[in-house]
Amino acid sequence: MRDFSYIDIIMALIWAARWTLLLSVVAFVCGGIAGFLLMLLRISPLTPLRYVSRGVAEIIQGTPLLIQFLLAFFGLSILGIELSPWTSATLALTAFTSAFLSDIWRGAVESIPVGQWEAARAMSFNYFQQLGLVILPQAVRLSIAPTVGFLAQVIKGTSLASAIGFVELARSATNITNVTFEPFFVYLVTAVIYFAICFPISVFSRRLEKSLAY
Repeated sequence: MRDFSYIDIIMALIWAARWTLLLSVVAFVCGGIAGFLLMLLRISPLTPLRYVSRGVAEIIQGTPLLIQFLLAFFGLSILGIELSPWTSATLALTAFTSAFLSDIWRGAVESIPVGQWEAARAMSFNYFQQLGLVILPQAVRLSIAPTVGFLAQVIKGTSLASAIGFVELARSATNITNVTFEPFFVYLVTAVIYFAICFPISVFSRRLEKSLAY
């Protein structure tokens, strides 16, 4: 069996992190699109749409992300829908992301003073004009910082995809440990890589929050 140096281990983990980043970006973008649509439903003037969308968001938020990964992979296979670990992980993390982003954005919209809606109505704007021309531009400013900050949570959440066989950073760390028998070093380096990715995002989010504060 080939001996692995510490440099070999570090480089293998850094290389594995590309799948963590790819899954995070895809889920964040797709989850952002789905989350925006879910947010629109949650603030809809139509009561049934509000209740249904709220129920969907609360179910996703109220269940562990790990269970969502398992359901996306094993649950769908019971129904005859066979998905790869990559596809299942993407679907689960996208759903998770959409639920929480919809909550962030809904909160931003609802924090806009009622007077802004009334002023838009006074200008004879219809609902969609009120939302698109007056409310959303203000809500975007309020939601940028928490949205960026949530990206760090998405990145850390990718580690749970290892439970369904998707080989990202955490799964690679386990595989490397089984070969090298260096669990402390491997998982320490893994933690450092996660920190190196997520900490700058968190710092950037806090700075954005301060710079965009009224």
